[in-house]
Amino acid sequence: MSDTATAVLDRIVDGTTAVLLLEEGGAVVDEYTLEVDRLPADGRHEGAVFAVTVEGDALLEVDYRPDDERDRKAAAQDRFDRLSERLPDEETTDG
Repeated sequence: MSDTATAVLDRIVDGTTAVLLLEEGGAVVDEYTLEVDRLPADGRHEGAVFAVTVEGDALLEVDYRPDDERDRKAAAQDRFDRLSERLPDEETTDG
């Protein structure tokens, strides 16, 4: 039985091996390595998001999802922007 999951390209090692992190519910649950040539050409960069089909320990299909990648980047930027907003200056009093 095969399952479909979301995977993110974590890194490319020595220009030949891709490391994909499989996610479930926003958490990393597994890691797969495969030849970079098995990835779609437009998804051969860090942070690329894929829909993958997994059967046992085998990665059967890898489908690049540029819209999902764009959405993730926008959400991460929004979080960063919110966190980097300056808090109002707190007044301090000397005792």
